[in-house]
Amino acid sequence: MTKLALKVDNLSKTFTIGGGLLSKSRPGVRAVRPVSFEVPEGETLGVVGESGCGKSTFARMLVGLLEPTTGHIEIAGKALDNADPAAFGRLIQYMFQDPISSLNPRKTIRQIMEAPLRLLHGMDKPQRTARIAEIFASVNLREEFLDRYPHEFSGGQAQRIGIARALAAAPEIIILDEPVSALDVSVQAQVLNLMARLKKEFNLTYLFISHDLAVVEAVSDRIMVLYFGAVVEIGRAEDVFRAPKHPYTKLLADSAPVVGRALTAPESAAAELPDPLNPPRGCAFATRCPRATDECRANDPPLTQMGDSQFAACFHPLS
Repeated sequence: MTKLALKVDNLSKTFTIGGGLLSKSRPGVRAVRPVSFEVPEGETLGVVGESGCGKSTFARMLVGLLEPTTGHIEIAGKALDNADPAAFGRLIQYMFQDPISSLNPRKTIRQIMEAPLRLLHGMDKPQRTARIAEIFASVNLREEFLDRYPHEFSGGQAQRIGIARALAAAPEIIILDEPVSALDVSVQAQVLNLMARLKKEFNLTYLFISHDLAVVEAVSDRIMVLYFGAVVEIGRAEDVFRAPKHPYTKLLADSAPVVGRALTAPESAAAELPDPLNPPRGCAFATRCPRATDECRANDPPLTQMGDSQFAACFHPLS
C-alpha cells in the first residue's frame, strides 16, 4: 500500500466580512470550498487556476498560516488540527513566490538559516554550522554567502536560499507557491532542475502551485485544477492536459501562450470570475461555459470519476 504524505478532508476557508457600527454584516467570502484529496509520498501535485481561484489561501491553510473554517489535515498520518506550530514546521514548509521579499532584510543569511534549526530542532551552534554547510552544498551555494544580506543576491540565488531555508527544517512536504514566476526564463530551468534533484535526494513530496501550465505539466505527476475556490478536475498530468474533462481545464490549456501560436483567450465580461460576494447558483463556471444547461445553473456538480484516475466536477464533460 502506498504511504500517504498528505491527506486533506473537507478543507475549506470562509472569510467573514463584518459590518461597520451602523451597517449590517455581510455573508462571508468562500475562498476555498470543501476539498478532499490525498498525496502519496514522493509525488509532485501541481495546483493550477486563475488568480483569485484560492490557490494561495489553500496553501496557507496547509502550512498553518491560516486557520481552516472546516476540515482536517494529516501529514504522514499525523493529524495537525490542534498541533503545536513547531510540529507543522518539522513536517511541511513553504517556499514563497518572491525570493527577495520572503527573506528578512535585517538578518544575515546565516541568521535566517539558523532560525529553523534552533527553533524546530533545538540544535546547538556546532550542529547548526555543520547542517547549514551540508544544505548549502546541496543547493550549490558558497558558504561565504552566509554573512551577507538578502539584497546582495540575484533572484536565482535568493530563491536557492529560500529552498535551503525550507530544507533546514527537514520537512516531508514543501509547498512551492509560484517558485519560479519571478525569475528569468534561463534561471527558471536551473531552479526547477535543482528542485527535481533535491526531491530525490531528500525524499520530498511537493505541492507545486503555478499559473504557468507548461512548467506545471513538466514537473508534476498529477494536476489539480481550481476554479472559484473549488476543485473542478484532478488527474495524471498527461491526462489532464492531453484529454481534459472539464471545459475550464480546456480553456486554461487553450489560453496558455505558446511560441508560434496566436493567443486564443477570450476578451469579454464572461472571462471574469464570478463576484465572490454574490456567488452564482449551481456551477460557478456556467456563465463562461459553452456547454452549460439549466441543470448546470441550478446545481453544483460533484467531483466524479471519469476514467481510471481522472476526476471532474461537470455534468457535461468533454469526451
